[in-house]
Amino acid sequence: MDETAFPQHPFDARDDDKLREECGVFGVIGVADAANFVALGLHALQHRGQEAGGIVTHDPEAGFSSARRFGYVRDTFTSQKVMETLPGSIGIGHVRYSTAGSKGATQIRDVQPFFGEFAMGGAAIAHNGNIVNADELRKELIERGSIFQSSSDSECIIHLMARSLQRNIPERMKDALRRVEGAFSVVAMTRTKLIGCRDALGVRPLVIGKLGEGYVLSSETCALDIIGAELIREVEPGEMVVITDKGIESAKPFNQKRPRFCIFEHVYFSRPDSIIGGRSVYETRRQIGVELAKEAPVDADLVCPVPDSGTPAAIGYSQESGIPYAMGIIRNQYMGRTFIEPSEQIRNMGVRLKLNVNRALIRGKRVILVDDSVVRGTTSRKIKEMILDAGAAEVHFRIASPPTAWPCFYGVDTPQREKLLAATMSEEEMRDHLAVDSLKFISLDGLYRAVGEANGRDPAQPAYCDACFSGEYPVVPTDQIAKGFELVEAAE
Repeated sequence: MDETAFPQHPFDARDDDKLREECGVFGVIGVADAANFVALGLHALQHRGQEAGGIVTHDPEAGFSSARRFGYVRDTFTSQKVMETLPGSIGIGHVRYSTAGSKGATQIRDVQPFFGEFAMGGAAIAHNGNIVNADELRKELIERGSIFQSSSDSECIIHLMARSLQRNIPERMKDALRRVEGAFSVVAMTRTKLIGCRDALGVRPLVIGKLGEGYVLSSETCALDIIGAELIREVEPGEMVVITDKGIESAKPFNQKRPRFCIFEHVYFSRPDSIIGGRSVYETRRQIGVELAKEAPVDADLVCPVPDSGTPAAIGYSQESGIPYAMGIIRNQYMGRTFIEPSEQIRNMGVRLKLNVNRALIRGKRVILVDDSVVRGTTSRKIKEMILDAGAAEVHFRIASPPTAWPCFYGVDTPQREKLLAATMSEEEMRDHLAVDSLKFISLDGLYRAVGEANGRDPAQPAYCDACFSGEYPVVPTDQIAKGFELVEAAE
């Protein structure tokens, strides 16, 4: 297998005050030059992981080929020289932002897809999510002779497959994934099969598309759009689909549970042009703004989004409140990696490198700023200071999610709990800390109403995974508890 890599990408002055999805997965079968379609799909999923990406393909003559790169897809998988090393009509890919494994993706060995050679042939696997019993599994596997090549929790799946006694790859995957706890949406491939699978709770997304005579698996529908594929349906929670030139075979190999899809996909992670559960992500976010305006009205002159994630909610807030919508903050669309050395001074300029206040619009106005979340609060304070420096009379924050008071262990990069502002402060204390005229979050019931649950959140049977807000984890985070993390019976 050909394995190539670029050096680690330069300093990225990105915002470190957001929850970050960990990965995007994409696969295609039955098309000429599959790698080109995979690269386009990964480009559409770049928001789900910006540190690194990888592609594996198979061609009957060349066998399995792979390439792994640090950095953006547009910078790494667009050269003809690279793409010519990835022949074949079947391929899968992965974009990564690390949680489990080495922070900052400092090791190319941690970049997926992972590959394994089995008695019945090779297989590659790309995983979106997080295995909460990975430490336990890793220890067991090493004691039994497995040799790990990466620090990623996802590699456990390959080793569990290697130890299975089943006679084909899909059955070995079933064996392996039955041992895994946590969240997983998996895209895998053999020489002739494209395989997709979601955990029984369906925490992370995965959809099926049709492209001519071929098929596509993707984390989001927006990646189907970029290649002209037609959405067929979502892979169901607890379902495994095996796609060949004969079509799609479906199985439900896991104990079925009440689905608990990640509600933060609606708030922030997914692109607004994607469809989740038959619902437009954009429309859901606009409706979040409508609910927020009902719950937390305030007299003001302008409703301004914190771009770009706050834009749909700000539009909804403006429509419901009747307060004019305005682009009070302008985003530098060309902001990406920077060649500037990461000195403390440059790091402190990070927000200003990306965002600039429309001074002529803001001066003398009472401004409502709508953002998707407050995590550490560092960025919110800097934006508030920028708005006041521009001459705003008042600054009111309206947040399109409930207070983020708990870390996520299912594939999202969350700070330690003590670093989450809402874990240690009340809403009023957060307002004082941010030094704004008012601060209001949408309620958990309001968020549920916005995503289509007319009666709000059912405490006995929540329809979504909302652990980052409620502290109620649908899968016990075994490894984290072993490290001292404390659960509570009810959210604080």
